[in-house]
Amino acid sequence: MLRFAEAAAALAEIERWLLPPACLLCEQPVPAREGDALICGLCRSRWRPVAGPCCERCGQPALGDLGCRLCADWAPGLMRVRSAVWLEGTAREAVHRLKYEGWWRIAEALAEAMRALEPLTGQVSLIPVPLGKRRLRERGYNQSERIAAALGAKLALPVRTDWLSRVKETRTQTALPPEARQANVAGAFETPGVAGAACVLVDDVFTTGATLAEAGAALLAGGAPRVEAVTFARARLPVQL
Repeated sequence: MLRFAEAAAALAEIERWLLPPACLLCEQPVPAREGDALICGLCRSRWRPVAGPCCERCGQPALGDLGCRLCADWAPGLMRVRSAVWLEGTAREAVHRLKYEGWWRIAEALAEAMRALEPLTGQVSLIPVPLGKRRLRERGYNQSERIAAALGAKLALPVRTDWLSRVKETRTQTALPPEARQANVAGAFETPGVAGAACVLVDDVFTTGATLAEAGAALLAGGAPRVEAVTFARARLPVQL
């Protein structure tokens, strides 16, 4: 058995030498030290982190002494949101590959970029933002659930897919202007009850936060004492004064 395992490992090394895996984003060979990663370290290093100072609640970069207008109209519930990188360049391409091209294992690289986000400290439960049934059938999986599963494995945190459900089919948020997004997701989520559980919502992209805020309100109504959220990327919005 040991000899068979050694032979299999040797064949795998030969295969890698003859056919080295290529990065999905830059199409260059992935170094052997990075194993079977789908996105190489060089591409990941080019993702631009979302840096402070920022709004304490929604995580949007602060505009001097001006108050944050992005989360001013959010319903109570969601206390804090943090995002890892800006949605631009190869970070945008990675999200596209995850959501629309079936490359669900990219979630591992996205989760690695997210693992140090502040809401992920302590004893929290990860709750992926659920998709509607129609979109789930079309895509075959929930990209937020894949990211949450990768985060849970890296940080030894529980992932609860049964604590939040989408009960209203909504139009895709990407097709709507910011002012229409909140109305689109109103009443979209419900929970069977999460009394006493500190919850962290997990999603791929933060734009206006309308979906996360509505999901957070549902969890608060279900008994969660604290609801926060993390996303891989954050879209840049026009400055509104």
